[in-house]
Amino acid sequence: MKIPVKKLHPDAVLPTFGSAMAAGADLYSVEEKVIEAGRTVFVPTGLSMELPAGYGGFIFARSGLACKRDLAPANKVGVIDADYRGEIIVALHNHGQTAQTVEKGERIAQMVVLPFLAAEYFETDELSDTDRGNGGFGSTGKK
Repeated sequence: MKIPVKKLHPDAVLPTFGSAMAAGADLYSVEEKVIEAGRTVFVPTGLSMELPAGYGGFIFARSGLACKRDLAPANKVGVIDADYRGEIIVALHNHGQTAQTVEKGERIAQMVVLPFLAAEYFETDELSDTDRGNGGFGSTGKK
């Protein structure tokens, strides 16, 4: 799959894969940003792209950044819709106790392009029965 990417900033870096079989492509910061402990900062990538219809770009944490430096997307998983043409910006949250500096050119998140099903929701008065029923959080682990 080929995805057109537009550089909005001369220092922007196209997404790259860390290995031949990596699922996520690394996204890079186009600016240096300081993220104070417990705060969220919007980190620009300087890129926009044209995802194909029926696909979305899903933004996940980079494991090293999240585990070693406590920095992860604030919304847990960002979603880029196929009709969005604006700049890809990652909202990074600092879950740690000390400020962290994201350097210009640093890998800040990873994007996985995935197909999705376009659902049509409709109102009904009845739903089918299941063994689980309306059991909520933790209900499937009980005996």
